[in-house]
Formats: sequence, C-alpha cells, structure tokens
Amino acid sequence: MKSFKKLFTSKSKTHSPESSFKIGGMGSLKVLDVIPSPEEDSEKLKKAFQGLGTDEDEIIQILGHRDASQRKKIRETYQNLYNESLIDALNSELSGDFRTAVILWTYDPSERDARLANGALKSKKKGVKQLEIIVEMSCASSPHHLVAVRQAYCSLFDCSLEEAIAASVSMPLKKILLGLVTSYRYDKELVDMDVANLEADRLHEAIKTKELAHDDVVYILSTRNFHQLRTTFECYKKKYGNPFDKDITKSGKGDLESLLRMVILCIDSPEKHFAEVVGTSIIGLGTDEDSLTRAIVTRAEIDMMKVRGEYFNIYKSNLDDAVIGDTSGDYRKFLVTLLGGKI
Repeated sequence: MKSFKKLFTSKSKTHSPESSFKIGGMGSLKVLDVIPSPEEDSEKLKKAFQGLGTDEDEIIQILGHRDASQRKKIRETYQNLYNESLIDALNSELSGDFRTAVILWTYDPSERDARLANGALKSKKKGVKQLEIIVEMSCASSPHHLVAVRQAYCSLFDCSLEEAIAASVSMPLKKILLGLVTSYRYDKELVDMDVANLEADRLHEAIKTKELAHDDVVYILSTRNFHQLRTTFECYKKKYGNPFDKDITKSGKGDLESLLRMVILCIDSPEKHFAEVVGTSIIGLGTDEDSLTRAIVTRAEIDMMKVRGEYFNIYKSNLDDAVIGDTSGDYRKFLVTLLGGKI
C-alpha cells in the first residue's frame, strides 16, 4: 500500500463465458458484448457489500470488465440509488493492495491521475521514482487527458498542479516538469523535417555543453507533438551515432538525467516504459505494488497488449506469468482480470 494510503477517504456470483467478451484497440481489458444496465451493476455491487462477508469475486467480475465510461455510469447510478459514494463503499469493504487497485480503477482516469500526482508531490521523498506519474500523464497520454487531469487537480486540491509542483519540487526537475504539465501539444501526425534536423542539433549542443535543463531542451520536449519528437530523435541518432537517451545517460547519473531519459522513453515508446515499470516492480527482492498497480490500471484500456510484447522483448519472459508469480489473492485476481486473463 505505501504511498497510496492517503488517496482514499466506504451473494450471487455470475460468470460470463469467455466468448462474450470483446477487447478494444491495443488494451487488454475485456468488456462484455452485452453490458448490464448501470442500475443492475449497482444493485449487484450493493449485494456484494452486504451479508456476512464481502463478495470480492463479484466486484472483480463487474468492475474488472467495464470501460471508463461504463464505470462512470456505475459510480453515478450507485450514488443516486444508495446516496453513498461507490468509492467510499469500496474503501470500507476492501483492504490492502486489492483495495488500492480497485479504487484506482474505479475512479475517472483524470481524477485517478490527479490523485496519484498529489500523492507523489506530498511524498517526503521526491526523487525520479516518485515523479514518474507526472511524466507519464504528460508524455505517455493524450494532450486532452493531461488537460483533464489538470482540471481535476484544481477541483480536488484547491490549487493548480503547476503550483503544487513549483512548491514541492526543486530545480532543475521543477523546470522540466512545469514545462511538461503546462503543455498542450498538437495531437495529429504532423512532421517538419527541417525543424527535426535543427532541433536534433540543439539537443546535441545541450549534451556537449552539459546543459540538459537548457530552455531549448525544455521547449522542444514540452511543446512539439509526439510524431515530431520521434522524428527529431531519429535525426539525432543518424547524425550523432547514439540515441539521444543514451547520450543523456553518458552525461551523468543524477536525477535530471534519469528524469529526462524517462521523458524521452515515454514520448518515444510508452509501451517500453511501462514494460520497464512492471519489470522493475516485480524483479528482485520484494514487490513494488504501487508501481505495478499503476502500470496495469493506467494502461489496461490503452496499450497493454503492446506493453506485454515489449516486456517479453526486454525480459524474455511472459508479463502475465510474472504478475501471477509475484502477487496473490484477490489482488492477483483483479490484476489478471485487467490483463485479460483468467485465474
């Protein structure tokens, strides 16, 4: 549980056959072909909370097979039917990492990321690991999602995300993060080769002079659309022999270098970044449940199929098997459900 504890302030079992699920896009989430009404889902959830014990399987079966818009309708309907927040009910009925994962999943994605960012910024230790979520929502999500997160942050915490970063993160990380979160990138595929060549040169100059937080670097990384930046990184590699992120690593191994490498990876290959997040969280002694939960919950509807492929490329093992081997109980069941598998 660790840093997520502060994020939350409340039996019949029906199992549908595998053939009745559909998967959208590159996400791993399996959604029912025919969705019960929000009223029916709400009533089943209420029943799962009542009685002698909580019916965790029913909660997993319902929430683990609904997309963001369907979960929103369930939250609203549950509130209207029972005059109680579904999040509060889950908080009251569940526990441990299972509770953390289910609640993060049940939130609207923009509110979830706003709460995760707030938890990161309130953390006493604010190294690169703690600030990952801010880079992810700025560089591995759509510009519209970032705007929605910033709006949610203002509503929830009575200050802007920018104010919170400025007040709690030290330079030069503050400069990079403020550039990223205030960005509103163009989100269509548009590339100017002249700009890519020119800005590859500017990035190389920053490497040569060891001025990685130079205004030019912040400007390029925080304003250009993702397609343009990927082309710029390609130009850099062709001109100077190494990928830009490799040259950054050669410049040093401090927090600035680590943060910039993460920014570049999230822009260039978000699926590789999240594969590394999962790998780092489960390989070695102990499990970093916070990072594992965040990676699966935030990408299950976006690109988890790609993350799975990258995980195999990096670690030569199956992501699903790794998650199953490193988790247990209802927490494992829920993560595996979001991964599109069965326990």
